[in-house]
Formats: sequence, C-alpha cells, structure tokens
Amino acid sequence: MKPVRHHVQSIGCLLLLSVFIPSAAWSDIVVGSWNIRNLGWDNGKSFENVAHVAKHFDLLAIQEVMNEDAIHQLEVALETTSQEEWSSMASHALGASSYREHYAFMWRDSTVEYADGAVVFIDNRDAFAREPYSAKFRSLESGTTFALANVHITYGNSVSDRLPEIDALADYWQWMEEVYPDTPRLLAGDFNLAPFHSGWEAMLSVGAYPLITEGASTLGMSDGDYANLYDNIWLNEDHSLNISDHGIFYFPDILNISHSEARDTVSDHAPVYLTLGNAELAPVSLEDGEVTSLSSAEPSCINLNTASASELDTLPYIGPARVQDIIELRPWSDLNELTRISGLGNSHLEAIKTSNSVCQ
Repeated sequence: MKPVRHHVQSIGCLLLLSVFIPSAAWSDIVVGSWNIRNLGWDNGKSFENVAHVAKHFDLLAIQEVMNEDAIHQLEVALETTSQEEWSSMASHALGASSYREHYAFMWRDSTVEYADGAVVFIDNRDAFAREPYSAKFRSLESGTTFALANVHITYGNSVSDRLPEIDALADYWQWMEEVYPDTPRLLAGDFNLAPFHSGWEAMLSVGAYPLITEGASTLGMSDGDYANLYDNIWLNEDHSLNISDHGIFYFPDILNISHSEARDTVSDHAPVYLTLGNAELAPVSLEDGEVTSLSSAEPSCINLNTASASELDTLPYIGPARVQDIIELRPWSDLNELTRISGLGNSHLEAIKTSNSVCQ
C-alpha cells in the first residue's frame, strides 16, 4: 500500500510525485468533487459505501477530511471494492480555529499521473479560513494536463460570512494562472454559495464560470429531496478541455439507502463531476449491478412569502438588503413583481428565473 503523500507549503519547494487518472479513448477520465462530511471522525461512517461511490470517479477532490488516517482507510476500501490500485495525497490540517480539516486528492493509478505543483495557497491576505490546495494532473491516455484546486468555503452564520472568501477566489484564480501557465484550471469544492449569487461577480469578471448550474447537491431530510447548489466546479472560459458531460451524482440511489441513512453513514453532500473525452459516469448499484438511470432529484424551491432570510439570500443578485425588501413587501403573487425592488432589473429577474430556485 502506498503511503499518503503530503503537499509542500511553498511554491519554491513543490512536491514531485507520480499520480494517476483513468481514460479510454482520447481523454477518458471522470473528475469529481465531494464533501464527505467529517471523514475520519468517530461518526459511524461506512467506508464501504463511501468507497463504492468514490470508485465511479477517476480523480476525486475531497473536502472535510478530518485526519490523515481516514485517507489511508478510504484508499484501502477503494482498492478492495474496485480491485484496482489507487493513490492519494493530502494537505496538512487547515483552519483558523479549533475546527481544522484536510483537503485530499484520490485517483486511479491506471489512468492519470500527478504532473507537478502540489501546493497549499500562501494566503498573505489571510482571506481564507482554509486555504485552497491544488495540483496538476495528466491523463495517461491522451496527455491532457490540467490544474485542479480544492476548496471549502466557510459556512459561517449567514451568507454574508461567506462572501469575503468568495470574493478572494478571484485573486486565487489569477494566482493559479501564474503558477500553472498555459494550463486549463478547475476549481472544485463546497462553496456554500449558489452559482447565480451576486457574490460571484469578481470571479466572473476574471473569466471563470460555474460548470454546474442546475439541480441541487445537498441531501434533504426526505428521500429524493435535495436543496442548495453549493458544490461546484469552476473553470476558465478559454479552457482547452474536451468536456463531454457534467452533473450531480445522486448516490443514495445506487446504495439503495434512505436520505437519513446516507446523511448519517456517508455524507450530506452529493458529488459533482465532469467527464472528458469519451468517458461516461455509469452508475453501478452496490447490490444489483448497473443502474439504468438516477432519480431526477428535483431541488426544494424557495417560496418568496415563507422563506427565511438565509434561504432568500441564496437567490441570484439578492443580498442582505434585498432580502429585507422581499420580507417587508410580502405577500408576493408573482415572481415578476420582484422588479419593484430598487436596482433589481429585468436581467436580474431573468437570472433568478433561470436558477429554477423560486416556487412559481
């Protein structure tokens, strides 16, 4: 079994490691991102179920790893369930408070290699509670190389607590361009902010955009119920990656378990993913073999007349001030009435409609 490998904290001292991703015809790899909710705590986590979900990906960025041993346990479980060799590497414990977590990358040895540049961002502005962790990977089949960054934005007490880190991602995005020149960039993770929120304006202004714009990735309490599109993968507009598909992987369906059990023993987040080239994410049930399709998993909608302030704050172009306007101007009979709010024009209204977040 290969040991877990660690980042270096300075760009002048980058790790040189060998790592791998899978492929089949030109650039056949499935890249995923998953918050595996406190992986490594004594919380009844089923590593067998986690590994069964994780093996659907060739390269996986993981958030909320609570200790290094958890990465080793997951690697062992992955090799057992897939009967293939896997590798991994992880950051040191990151966090500005008593809560600290590791970021990790895990990949299938038969299809990808680690190119170079594994590093935790040197955050001179102290903008991040948990600084992003990135590395460059290469498809063994096609030679396609890209930089993949891993981040978990602080949840805080409200959306306003998340916005400073979201805004700082624009500077980080440009830093990635300097560190990985002429290389497609992917920024994956749990951002705790919907992709249409106005807080993303800084990232959009530097040429980044969210890949996942429909659906929801947080498991609700009822089976088939999902809320919030917080997990995502951002990429640069001029990327040269051959992206053939993307989406959210609703794993309770393949494990044949309820949302309650999934939240308790696996995670309260569903992974997000993209495929390159001819790669396909083919769901395989833990017990019954191949799954022909996953449930549509429609997200819970936001009712303008009953939603809480925190729920309203997830809507595109709705910040704390406009949240108060919505609450004070209740009741609302039609979504189009939102243009009554100062500064909220037709283009903003169209973005809100496109997000499919509001009950109509």
